[in-house]
Amino acid sequence: MALFAFEELTFRYPEAPRDALRDVSVAIEPGQFVLVCGQSGCGKTTLLRQFKSVLAPHGHQSGQVLFDGVPLADVPEREQVARIGFVMQDPDAQIVTDKVWHELAFVLESLGCDERTMRLRVAEMASYFGIQHWFHKNVGELSGGQKQLLNLASVMAARPDVLVLDEPTSQLDPIAASDFLATVHRINRELGTTVVMSEHRLEEVYGLADRVVVLEEGRVVADGEPRAVAGQLHRAGSPMALALPAAARIAWGVESEQVETPLTVREGRSWLADEVAAFPPHRWALPAGEACDSAPARAAVELRDVWFRYERDGADVLRGTTLTVPEGSLFAVVGGNGTGKSTMLRAICGVARPYRGKITVLGRRLKDWKRAELFRGGVAMLPQDPLNLMVKKTVRGDLEEMLDGRGLTAEQRAAAVSEVAALTDIVPLLDAHPFDLSGGEVQRAALAKVLLNEPRLLLLDEPTKGLDAFFKEKLAALLRSLTARGTTVLMVSHDIEFCASYADRCALFFDGDAVTTNPPRRFFASSSFYTTAANRISRGLFENAVTVEEVVELCQS
Repeated sequence: MALFAFEELTFRYPEAPRDALRDVSVAIEPGQFVLVCGQSGCGKTTLLRQFKSVLAPHGHQSGQVLFDGVPLADVPEREQVARIGFVMQDPDAQIVTDKVWHELAFVLESLGCDERTMRLRVAEMASYFGIQHWFHKNVGELSGGQKQLLNLASVMAARPDVLVLDEPTSQLDPIAASDFLATVHRINRELGTTVVMSEHRLEEVYGLADRVVVLEEGRVVADGEPRAVAGQLHRAGSPMALALPAAARIAWGVESEQVETPLTVREGRSWLADEVAAFPPHRWALPAGEACDSAPARAAVELRDVWFRYERDGADVLRGTTLTVPEGSLFAVVGGNGTGKSTMLRAICGVARPYRGKITVLGRRLKDWKRAELFRGGVAMLPQDPLNLMVKKTVRGDLEEMLDGRGLTAEQRAAAVSEVAALTDIVPLLDAHPFDLSGGEVQRAALAKVLLNEPRLLLLDEPTKGLDAFFKEKLAALLRSLTARGTTVLMVSHDIEFCASYADRCALFFDGDAVTTNPPRRFFASSSFYTTAANRISRGLFENAVTVEEVVELCQS
């Protein structure tokens, strides 16, 4: 018997123009690792929230969800808490206590476990997940990766039969994300826990899954073994093929049909080594680009020896930060969770005020800007949580708010909203409530709101979070059009592939400072861990190839 069975499930949000899920029929067997993927707004989060009654969204539903052969609505809430674990996208959204050990014990206490059982389970989870050295810390002191690992450990303390994860790595740096996914894979393999996970970043997780379910506009369009589903998406020319692992896309770029499509870095290296071995020995290389040793002629942003801490007696978050961003460039900053990247953006727009150092923005000292002047056509920032920008009942209302006080006619306001909505692909969402949107949809809506400010300096904090591969290409084209018009874009991101493909310069942030800045090819080719899958696949065979397109180009040359 299937552990979970969805039988012709259809769901529509109140007042929504179309169904979020349509005739979804999926059966999940015990012990499976199921990956759910699809473009932004395809219904992934809506489907995953149907796994637990307390999380199921309000709306009109037909069909049924069975858990162990019983309608989920008839399964007691206590049993659901014990047997169905859920890890959300935002690490902070799930934490309810102040101490790490309190959080580990919270679920067990809610289930009424005796003290002896609680102490044993907490000790076991802390040991299994490597939490011992921060066991007594306040949760506010943890990095994003540590918080997400804590959420996973606290859920697993109840020993659930099924673990549901909704884009759990979207806010984690590449190393923390890789470690988190390895832990989830170990739980599935060693403990036999059924895992159902949705993800946009498929590079690491695709090869771990036993089965892949692809959604498109609320329908299941593919369901099967990962390699077979990859081939199906490729042959169909699906936009989802752009999100598949680099190894597969390289192989398809060189040879359109593959008997055995490589999915992992290891398989990709083996395939590429065989491909290169068929040609005469040659030094296959691309130019790395000039090192960024000198300051640019014109800088949009300059930070010189900037120091900042959030509390008077707290630790410094920015520690002598020095960085120069050339005017009209797309500048990407990468680095681990908790290194100070987002704080640096807040300092540049005046939200976080350093106690030492100098910041120059658009040719003037930051302290010389009047706040209203700075944010009216000067600087705009897209925060890491885009919902913080959405304050109206509809997306249209949020966009129109940005045009207040400009003396525009009703026709001009409508035209401006329509133009930016088309640019960010949110025309069908204009009359939706921002809180009803998926993560990727609200990211695009918030970006549209920011762009209406017509900034000369655009600060982006994790702009690709929740975005599918298809819209990432549109975002890149949009950012390129902005830089071509003279706008400077400073982006903080964990999306290594996006930065490698589209940035003009990349910097690594560590311990509160930018430790190196270089063109993408030189930056990623010289890194061992902060680099792309394409570079890991081709390293030792090709020099300075960091994107799928570059590896394909060298193969074809």
